[in-house]
Amino acid sequence: MDTSLFTTQNMKKLKNEKSHVLIALFPGQGQINPCLHFSKQLINLGIGVTLTTSLSAFSKIKKLPNVEGLSFAPFSDGYDGKFQLSSVDDFHMFYSSVKSHGSKFIFNLIQSNAKNGTPFSHVIYTIIMEWVGLVAKKINIPSTLFWIQPATVFDVYYYRFTDYSEYFKSCDAKDKIIELPGLPPLSPIDFPSFVFDDVDSSNWAVKSIKRQIEMLSSEENPRVLVNTFDALEFDALRILKHVTMVGIGPSIPSTFLDDNTFRADMIEISSKNYMDWLNSKDKGSVIYIAFGSYSEIPSQLMEEIGHGLLKCGRPFLWVIREGQDEDKMEDKLSCKDELENQGKIVSWCSQVEVLKHPSVGCFLTHCGWNSTLESIASKVPIVACPLWNDQVCNAKLIQDVWKNGVRVNVSEGGVVERDEFNRCITIVMGDGEEGEELRRNVKKWSDLAKEAMKENGTSSVNLKAFANEILLGHNEY
Repeated sequence: MDTSLFTTQNMKKLKNEKSHVLIALFPGQGQINPCLHFSKQLINLGIGVTLTTSLSAFSKIKKLPNVEGLSFAPFSDGYDGKFQLSSVDDFHMFYSSVKSHGSKFIFNLIQSNAKNGTPFSHVIYTIIMEWVGLVAKKINIPSTLFWIQPATVFDVYYYRFTDYSEYFKSCDAKDKIIELPGLPPLSPIDFPSFVFDDVDSSNWAVKSIKRQIEMLSSEENPRVLVNTFDALEFDALRILKHVTMVGIGPSIPSTFLDDNTFRADMIEISSKNYMDWLNSKDKGSVIYIAFGSYSEIPSQLMEEIGHGLLKCGRPFLWVIREGQDEDKMEDKLSCKDELENQGKIVSWCSQVEVLKHPSVGCFLTHCGWNSTLESIASKVPIVACPLWNDQVCNAKLIQDVWKNGVRVNVSEGGVVERDEFNRCITIVMGDGEEGEELRRNVKKWSDLAKEAMKENGTSSVNLKAFANEILLGHNEY
C-alpha cells in the first residue's frame, strides 16, 4: 500500500484552501468508495479534505488516489486488517474497537491540526459513525452526517425512532401494508433488517442508528447529505420536517456517468481474461452476477443461482469471492463443470468495466446501494436478490417504484429457488413487454443521474449551496 499520501502529504497545500474538512468513515468497502468520490467533489469546490478511517480499510486499498487537496489519516482499530468475521457478535467487537480507538485518534487529530496551521472547519461522518459527531461536538466543531444509503431508508429509521416508534411494534404481520408519510406502501419484508429489533436489545447497529436519530432530533435544523439525487427520491428527500436532506449523488466513479462505452485502458487494473471473454459476446447477452465486497453467499443460495443459470441457458460472468481461508467457494457447486461450459466464474472483476460493457444485459445483485446506483448509471436492468440491511428496501424501490428491475421471491422455506432465478432473468433479458419497459426505465434513470451531476444539475447545485453556506461560512477551530 502506498503510504506517501498520509497526513504529512498535501498539508501545505491545505493551508491555502478556504476550508478544511475531516471526513470520517467506517472501514467497509461500501463506505470507502462513495466517500472518496464525495471528497473529490468537495476538492473541486476549493475545499481541502482529510479522509480518516482505520487501517483495516486502508489495507484493502492497493493504491491510494493522489489528488491535490486530499490527504489521509489512518488509525489502528486493534485488528488492522486481521479481523475474521464468524458471527454477528464478532462484528460488534470490531465496531466497538473501531469506536474506542477512533474516538481518541480523531480527538487528537483535530487538536493537532489546529496547532499545525491546518485546522478543520467541519467534520463529516457516515452511517454507524455517530460517535464522531459527539467527538466534534465536544471540541465545538460543527458536523454533518453523510448518509450513504437511500433517503427512503433514512426516513424509515427516522420514523422508527421518533413519532412512529409505537406503530412499528405492531407491524410484524408479513402481509400487513405499512403506510408512512412520503414513502411507498411497504410490507415488513421491505424494511431494513434492524427496524423491528427491540431498541433495548444488544444489537449494536440498532443502538448506533437510534443514537444518530436522537442526535439529529436534538439539533436545530440539522442537514443530512445523502448519496442520491432529487429525481430518484424527490418525496423521500423532502418529507421530514425537522431534518433537511440534501441529495448530492450519485457519488460513484465518474466513468459511470459519461456517455462513452467503457474501454479496458481507462483504469490501471484490468484482467484481459474476462474482458476478452466479454468482448466475444453479443450485445446485451451476458448476465453479470456479483454480491458485493463482503457478502459471502450461503452455499444453498449459490447452488440455486447456479442451477437457475443453467436453466436460462445464457452466458454469464459470476464473481464468487474467495472464502476467509482463501477457499474457492465455486468448488462447492455441484454443477460447476456445466456452469464453466456456459459462462465464466472469476474471483474479482472491475465492476465499472463490466457494467459499462455493451455485452452486459442484466445485473443479478444483492442490491447494495453502491451497486444499485452504478447499475442505474450504466443502464443495466437488475435482478434483485437482497440479503439483509438496506438491501431489502432497495430491492422494493427497484421493482415497485423505479421499475428498473425484478425482485426474486423467497419460497415458504426461506429459499430463493432455481426456477425463480430463471423466471426473473428471463423477464429482464427477454424481448417481452415487461423487459422492454425495464430497459426504457433504466435509460430514463441513467439520463437523470447524469443530468443531476452536471455543473448545473440538482446534485451539483445542492452541494455548492451546502458548501457555500455551511463549509465556507464557519470560522476555523
